[in-house]
Amino acid sequence: MDGTDGAAARRERQWSSLLPSWVRRFPADLAAVVSFTLLTLGSVFLPFVRGTPLRVVVAAAFVLFVPGYAFVAALFPAADGRADGEHDEGRITSLERIALSFGLSVAVVPLVVLALEVTPWGVALVPIVASLALLVFGFVAIAVRRRAELAPDDRFSVPWREWLSSARGELFDPDSRTDAAVNALLAVSVILAAGSVGYAVAVPKPGESFSEFYLLAEGPEGELVADDYPTEFRPGERRSLVVGIENHERESVEYTVVVQLQDVAVQNNTTRVLEREEIRRFQTRLGHNETWLRNYSVRPTMTGDRLRLVFLLYEGDAPGNPAVGNAHRELHLWVNVSRPS
Repeated sequence: MDGTDGAAARRERQWSSLLPSWVRRFPADLAAVVSFTLLTLGSVFLPFVRGTPLRVVVAAAFVLFVPGYAFVAALFPAADGRADGEHDEGRITSLERIALSFGLSVAVVPLVVLALEVTPWGVALVPIVASLALLVFGFVAIAVRRRAELAPDDRFSVPWREWLSSARGELFDPDSRTDAAVNALLAVSVILAAGSVGYAVAVPKPGESFSEFYLLAEGPEGELVADDYPTEFRPGERRSLVVGIENHERESVEYTVVVQLQDVAVQNNTTRVLEREEIRRFQTRLGHNETWLRNYSVRPTMTGDRLRLVFLLYEGDAPGNPAVGNAHRELHLWVNVSRPS
């Protein structure tokens, strides 16, 4: 056995010698924390991953454990104590480290969300994930520095076999009834937390169903903006607009867009249509969370001042008499079309 263990140790030293010195000095557990945080960022932001169940699984594991583990690593850089209580002051046992990791994660994440509510970024996916990642990286940096200040034999390292043995002993052979009650409460808390996340993933709460309908124009540098719409036309002139639809109805929907130019009169806060002319109609079908953009070249067929260019959105076919009052969504621009000289 000694020869086998010696050969394994030699191979491990040979592999370690191939790594840069700063990598060899970086604690393995904190390297795993950084790697998992980067994996979480990738699962949230990479287009080919963020729409898959992998994102939910990785994000749930990250939120439930990683921030708390990094915090505990920063607080307790020394090696774990022994379950029998014969350890130096300021050290914790293996099971306590795991329990605190779950508990502090559950406490830290809501605090980050509350803090984001008073910031300009608000509570959204990107600022939450970015804030938690920065927090984890900060805790890891503190933990690395604090461990480096200790003697090598006093630094914490991941003792997988000791952890399993300690956890088995503390869970199934506690020293007292109090320890047994605390262990049971911890197990129930972890199960409830994992169950809550699992339920939220399996049975997502139905959100509000709606369709977005908007107009965009081309900005000075060619970008699309919700501003600088064309409002002045000469006879026969064409000006470009972009019509946008986003489906958040949680089902596939067929949309119809009707474009009208209307001559209207406004009296006593009431708009009366004097004349209307349909100038375009188009349809599209969108699945849930799909977006449709259509570049539309507007060419007014009437002349006059304060004409209303109306875009009417319908789910399904448009009725026989499309109007603002019967549309699912409505957008309009006030345009002036000069008369021929």
